Amino acid sequence: MTIPENHLKIAMAQIAPVWLNKQATLEKIKKSITEAAQEGAELIVFGEGVLPGYPYWLALTGGAEWNKDVVKELHAHYARNCVDIDAGDLEEVCALSRKHNIAIYLGIIERPQDRGGHSLYASLVYINQEGEIQSVHRKLQPTYDERLTWAPGDGHGLQVHPLKQFTVGGLNCWENWMPLPRAALYGQGENLHIAVWPGSDYNTKDITRFIARESRSFVVSVSSRMLKSDFPKDTPHYDELVKNAPELLSNGGSCIAGPDGEFIVHPDITTEGNIYHTIDFNRVYEERQNFDAVGHYSRPDVTQLSVNRERQSTIKLSPSS
Repeated sequence: MTIPENHLKIAMAQIAPVWLNKQATLEKIKKSITEAAQEGAELIVFGEGVLPGYPYWLALTGGAEWNKDVVKELHAHYARNCVDIDAGDLEEVCALSRKHNIAIYLGIIERPQDRGGHSLYASLVYINQEGEIQSVHRKLQPTYDERLTWAPGDGHGLQVHPLKQFTVGGLNCWENWMPLPRAALYGQGENLHIAVWPGSDYNTKDITRFIARESRSFVVSVSSRMLKSDFPKDTPHYDELVKNAPELLSNGGSCIAGPDGEFIVHPDITTEGNIYHTIDFNRVYEERQNFDAVGHYSRPDVTQLSVNRERQSTIKLSPSS
């Protein structure tokens, strides 16, 4: 069945990672993409940092204690399993995107070579339907204990992308509460906002509707799930992790709100796997009739936003002579 140009079928991949295991989690991600393609999805979205997983150990092992061996060793294990895009870690995902003509938003923990190859960033990668990486947005401000393992990003990934009749952009977790990054995406014409989370309806139940109503856009919030039983037994310090962990670490909460700010898919805290819904672009025009935050309901002669999208680096190399 052909999906009309003004409609878009979305898959929300509410899955648990094979925690801190890059290769095994990649296999799970590839399976979700293949299943979504078989269902006719044109966009699939994964939660924040699902590859290779969220740093739950920080809250379970006294992560703020200085020079603690368990924290250092888990961080090193994390770093070894993080994503090096330049080394081709996402090539198979891009190939699946190209094969099935499906766009992908994927939350990764990135270990980028352009920042030395050792610091870690919570990044949101957009791959278009041709299998090309179009943007890598490094989370601007890690939240609370995340700052003990993730570095702050930059504005390079504050970009939007065409997808059928939609213009899509995305932010990581509590970045979605930051007014100015939201406005940076709105100003570039965003009308389908992707919000990715490590997993909790506590996070998604309010902000999803708020952003939709503020921007008069569709908002797709996608979260992961994580149970104590999902900790692999070969994880360093496994016994200490499971001793302190609750049975449920992340319950999902993936959902979609329409441009009127009302839920069209309510937060789901039960599904393990893909959740599907088709959205209609005409709803954007209907709701922009009475409010458009960067169009007729803006005053750029009074207030404007300046956005620095330069990729930040410690060095600037001169051309070779």
